Amino acid sequence: MAQVVQIHPVDPQPRLIAQVVAQLHKGAVLAYPTDSSYALGCHVGDKAAMERIRRLRGFGKDHHMTLLCSDLSQVAAYCKLDNVQFRMLKAVTPGAYTFILPATHETPRRLQSKRKNVGVRIPDNAICQALIEALGEPLMTCTALLPDDDYPLADPDDVMDALDKLVDVIVDGGNAGLEPTTVVDLTGTPEVTRAGKGDVAALGLE
Repeated sequence: MAQVVQIHPVDPQPRLIAQVVAQLHKGAVLAYPTDSSYALGCHVGDKAAMERIRRLRGFGKDHHMTLLCSDLSQVAAYCKLDNVQFRMLKAVTPGAYTFILPATHETPRRLQSKRKNVGVRIPDNAICQALIEALGEPLMTCTALLPDDDYPLADPDDVMDALDKLVDVIVDGGNAGLEPTTVVDLTGTPEVTRAGKGDVAALGLE
C-alpha cells in the first residue's frame, strides 16, 4: 500500500514535503497534484523508478518524458533555449504548459527522444514548487493517465483507488482538475501539438 501524505495545496508543510523528498531519494514513485491533474513522478536520476512509470503508463521507449522545473534557469540547464524561446517561456510560466525542446548534455539520454529532445514544464502549483525546491533538481514526471482511461486522475480518492498498490507515495493535495497541459513543440517552427489548460493565445504564435 502507498504511503498517503496530506499536504496543504496553498501552504505546503515543509516537514511533509521533506518526508516525500526523502522517499524520492530512496527510489519512490510518487503520485502528486499539479496545476493540471495528478501526475506520476520520480527522482530524475532513478532509472528503475522511471521504468516503473513507463510500465504504469504503457509508454514505449520513444515517448517523451518531462522534467518538472522550478524556473527558467533550471530549464536552461537541461534544454537549449534561444532568445525567442526564452521570451515565450517567460511570458507564460509558471503555468499549465509543456514545452518540447532540444536537450543539453545535462539531460540523461534515457529521458530524451530519439531526436534528443525532452519535455519541460514550470508548474503553477505550490506543492510542485515546494517539492522541486526541496529536491534541488527537476522531478521526472508525466500525467497520471492510465492506459485504459480516457481522462487523467484528478481527485485524490480516485488516485488512491487506482494507484494504491502501484506507487509508493500519494500526495493528497485536493482536487487537481482534468484538463491536461498545453504542449508546444519548440524543436523547429513553434507548433501547438496539444491544446489544453494553458492559454494558446498567450503564446503569441499567430
